[in-house]
Amino acid sequence: MSTALPPLALEEVTQSAEDPFAALNSMLSEYNAGRAGPANHLPLWVFARDPSGKVQGGARGQTYWSWCTIDVLAVAQAYRRQGIGSRLLTRVEEIARRRGCVGIRLDTTSFQAPDFYKRHEYIEYGRIEGYPPGHTRLWFMKRL
Repeated sequence: MSTALPPLALEEVTQSAEDPFAALNSMLSEYNAGRAGPANHLPLWVFARDPSGKVQGGARGQTYWSWCTIDVLAVAQAYRRQGIGSRLLTRVEEIARRRGCVGIRLDTTSFQAPDFYKRHEYIEYGRIEGYPPGHTRLWFMKRL
């Protein structure tokens, strides 16, 4: 026989003094590990710095369950079209391979860099037209 739990209150927030993401992530990670095994989650950061040390580009992602996810890859306007994005992407791929990943996934928008990823042999596997309005959200992946 189970004991009735007290009702939960729902709260909408845009900022929080606590780290609600950590609490939710912990719940989900525990559930997932019971079904898919440990995620072996590792953050991934690569920075492109100018001679003064200022960040002029970079990539942020993570590796888990033998895959790498790229959340952000950006290069400052002044440094674009100089191969920095390609160098960043290549470095992320090297790190992912070293960590035992079998592939990389990411999303971008039609006005950002879909052709860049296609040139690097990424394959589109999903899209939503009109997200954001007037554009398309695209998902890409590449097997390593």
